[in-house]
Parts: sequence; structure tokens; C-alpha cells
Amino acid sequence: MKMKNNTILITGGGSGIGRGLAEAFQALGNKVIIAGRGTKKLEETVTANPGMDFLTVDMTQAADIERFAAEATERFPELNVLINNAGIMRKELFAKHNLDDAVATVETNLLGPIRLTSFMLPHLQQQAEATIINVSSGLAFVPKPTHPTYCATKAALHSFSISLRVQLENTSVSVIELAPPYVQTELNGPEQATDPRAMPLADYIEESIRILTADDKIDEVLVENVKILRFAEQSGKFDEALSFLKQME
Repeated sequence: MKMKNNTILITGGGSGIGRGLAEAFQALGNKVIIAGRGTKKLEETVTANPGMDFLTVDMTQAADIERFAAEATERFPELNVLINNAGIMRKELFAKHNLDDAVATVETNLLGPIRLTSFMLPHLQQQAEATIINVSSGLAFVPKPTHPTYCATKAALHSFSISLRVQLENTSVSVIELAPPYVQTELNGPEQATDPRAMPLADYIEESIRILTADDKIDEVLVENVKILRFAEQSGKFDEALSFLKQME
């Protein structure tokens, strides 16, 4: 993808990796629109970044996603980049829980991006050059057993991205996957934002943007910290990586 003069829509753009990407892309010379369910973090982000806009959407509701896609493309007809970043991560003990967390996770992390991509694709295909970026996770490749549904949705999003890329290979729309490692955000609670085992958010954003800038034909954005998970099976280190994740709280 080109790195400037785009109009970019980022779900989950009010915090964490979404906000980091939004600010980085705006600094490169792109028009950025962020989206999320609540307005507080979105308003804080656009106030801190003049020129950025926001829209609201409930990524668990198909009708609201359809409404959101229509509003976004009507208000921003030059929109040509969709970043499916919104997600939730909840600890689950399947022997004791009631499936509510699993359902919410599937709706937000998997059905949400699939639905939004479906609703946005006719518009994106009308653009001279367009990109869909799906944010998966290193945990798509080696699961963290305490978060089974989260890991499963990210593995599914990885597979979906591959199929979508093949289906769109002769169109103007490219498909890129970002697979972050463990990053200092509040995705899994406020303590994650200061966990020394996690990659600093600014470092993750900087390295990801550098990778995207270096290769305009890239399919996967893999920072060095995530490669141990991404290639664990190929390198024969899957069991070692799984054992490590089993010990993480």
C-alpha cells in the first residue's frame, strides 16, 4: 500500500494499537477516521490529533456495522483503507464459564471484521488503489490457553485474510495482516500497559510502519518480537512456545 494520501478507517482506534496506528498514519500525511463503541476515548484521541475524525459502531451488531459502513463511505467518499483492529480479550475457564465471553469475543473479533469487510468491499473496489489490513495476533499461531476463544478468533482471522487476499488478487484491493506480539496496551487489563515482558507500544508502531514503508507488496507485517510465535511450528519450537504461554498469567 502507499503510505500517504490515503483516507483510512480504523476500528478500535481510540486506544492501544489502533490509536498508535491512527496517529502514525496521520503523521505520514493521511486522512484518518477512527471508530469504536463509546465516544470518550474517541473524543480524547481526535482532540489530541486535530484533523482526525471519529464515528461510532457496535462491532457485535450486524445492522449497526452496515449502518456504520454506509455512513463512513458517504461522509468520506475517498476512503480507501480499512483497518480491522477492534477486538476484545477475555480470560476463560471453560469448565466454569457460561459462554457469554466466548460469544462476545467471536462477534467482536471475527464476525465484526468479516461483516465490515463485506459491507465495505463494494466501495473499496471502486477505488483506484485500496487496502484492507486485518490485525490478528502472534497468538493466532501459538495459543495462550487462558484465552482460548481470543486465540481461536485470531487464528480464524489469519486464515480469512489469506483467502480474501487470493480472492482479491486481480482487483485494486490488497489485503495485509498485522500480527502483533505481546504489546504494552490495556487489551488484557491495565497491568499489561506496564508489563516489562510486553513490547512498548511506540516501538511496535514504529517497527510496523517501517516494515510497511519498506515493502509496498507485503502480505504480513511481522516485527521481530512476534516471529518466535509466527514460525514456532516451522522451527520445531511450538511446544516450547506453548509451555511458555501456559506459564503467563
